[in-house]
Amino acid sequence: MTTIRKNRWITAALALFVAVAILGTACRGRRKRAAVQRGDVSEAAVSTYVAPGDLDEFYLFSSGGHSGNIYVAGVPSMRHIATIPVFTPYPGTGYGFDKETREMLGRYTWGDVHHPSISQTNGDYDGRWMFVNDNANNRVARVDLRDFKTKQILGPLPNVSGNHGSSFVTPNTEYILSASRFSAPVPRSAYAPIEQYATEYKGIVAGVKVDPQSGNMSMGWEIVMPPFNYDLGSAGKGPSNGWAFWTSYNAERATGKLEVTSTQKDRDYVAAVNWKAAEKAIADGKYKTIDGAKVIDPKVTPGVVWLMPCAKSPHGADVTPDGKYIVCSGKLQSITTVYSFDKIQNAIQKQDYAGNEDGIPVIRYDAIKEAEVNVGLGPLHTQYDDQGYAYTSLFVESAVAKWKLGTWEVVDKIPVSYNIGHLCAAEGDTMHPKGKYLIALNKLSHGRHISVGPSQPEASQLIGISGEKMKLLYDAFTEPEPHYAQMIKVETLKPIEVYPKEANKNPNAIWDIKDAKVNRSGNNVTVKMIAVRSSFEPNRIEVNQGDHVTVHLTNIEQTTDELHGWGLVDYDINIVVDPGETKTVEFVADKPGVYAYYCTNFCSALHQEMQGYLLVKPRGAGATPATAGAPGPNRGKLTASK
Repeated sequence: MTTIRKNRWITAALALFVAVAILGTACRGRRKRAAVQRGDVSEAAVSTYVAPGDLDEFYLFSSGGHSGNIYVAGVPSMRHIATIPVFTPYPGTGYGFDKETREMLGRYTWGDVHHPSISQTNGDYDGRWMFVNDNANNRVARVDLRDFKTKQILGPLPNVSGNHGSSFVTPNTEYILSASRFSAPVPRSAYAPIEQYATEYKGIVAGVKVDPQSGNMSMGWEIVMPPFNYDLGSAGKGPSNGWAFWTSYNAERATGKLEVTSTQKDRDYVAAVNWKAAEKAIADGKYKTIDGAKVIDPKVTPGVVWLMPCAKSPHGADVTPDGKYIVCSGKLQSITTVYSFDKIQNAIQKQDYAGNEDGIPVIRYDAIKEAEVNVGLGPLHTQYDDQGYAYTSLFVESAVAKWKLGTWEVVDKIPVSYNIGHLCAAEGDTMHPKGKYLIALNKLSHGRHISVGPSQPEASQLIGISGEKMKLLYDAFTEPEPHYAQMIKVETLKPIEVYPKEANKNPNAIWDIKDAKVNRSGNNVTVKMIAVRSSFEPNRIEVNQGDHVTVHLTNIEQTTDELHGWGLVDYDINIVVDPGETKTVEFVADKPGVYAYYCTNFCSALHQEMQGYLLVKPRGAGATPATAGAPGPNRGKLTASK
């Protein structure tokens, strides 16, 4: 009998241990200092110190959970640098207020960001884009790392319910992996009572296609799966390139109190998908179109997906840098299983199966197992360094285990504070990790910061991994709720600081004050406006109550950090325009009166003077043409064109 097939009482005991550990954590409350292994204080200080004017070595991109944002920090300083809004309006940068980003957000005002994933070329980060999932509303977004701005939101993805198994990229960014966390009837508009969960509910694993030049996303393929809960994914690389792997839990197909009902069996599954075979199936027309997506049924089209038994309640499936092994950990067992990709291929060729789930072959566990590593209690997620070591987070132990690939021996362990989830090693998801640093993304942070009331921050702890022993270097605290992060060398990214004038192709951009104007067409008023230190032109806009107003604002600065904002008092509007950029905002002038607009980003010594007025004439007062303050010393009215 293998280690994975433990008796059920062991699973139950571990589940009880998890509950007791969490309860004990809560009861400890505000401890003065958590017990944690420390490196030498002076060594840690030197390791993390970035002198004023010096730069960090790595960018850290952390998910913001239900904030809908991505947070950017520097490593090793762990200093917060920027916030990238993705699924949530963010007045700090005017995101969600201008026409383009408002339309991109659609009807949603929040998203649940879990897994940022940087684009890759030949299995290494290329620094072009970053993709991130919305677990709540089944979407995927693309951030352009040239300017750190969200450029596309795709979704809701058809048939996917809870886009948690996303957004992991393939080695040349051909696809973004996606999968349902919550199985449901397919299509999403279908209904079936919960009593029919085991037969009428379905999971989905999918590939979102990425244009190699523009990064534009579109639906690629979907595969209908048994009604499990699909969790984290990882793409094959090297010899396993062309494959994708997702963990899943609830092999019981249970409902109700899942902490009990979904933990009865002694195994769950890793879904192994040959996405190149999925591509071919789509090209050969072996699919059904469901809610606009091309969906493969593995019962009809075999040879696309297999299931691999794994430890109970797994969280991560992580491919090693050389692509030879897939590592899977189960929260309710103390082992991490290492699968051999070569053995997987041999087992498939020999059809060495142990049954099937809804027609999907289940590969015999012993045929594909390379090793079982006894890492500790509550293993979740594994990352890698450049010296052939793996690092696995241990939720129950609140620790990180370091173990050697090939010998499968645990060589070190370090406690963290508290209840660690994911890990982030420097480029630890690529074929060539950088080593040096590891970040523990902890769910709790009791007693390690000054009190801020009941809503505690989460802890991100920087760990040095250059030496034989791991060393805790720094405690940092993040906005809720971090899930996953990626770390990339600074020099890989080439961000711009100014949009060149010649690159602005917006047809509504203007670059000379003489071109600032207000035009009327019926009840539609269009304003072409310039922002430049320290004024807006036009600085007076006259409209009628009920007019639909469109403002095209161009920041004609070509100097770094000369952003201008446009805030309209009492109208709940703020847009921020970077140097050389044009943004559009639309609103209905439904409130009569006089309303100031002003620059919301400090820009110069005369920043306070950078303002203007929107004058809204009440209904019944006699309509007037839309007007604007004329440029130059002689103020007059610009007559609206028809």
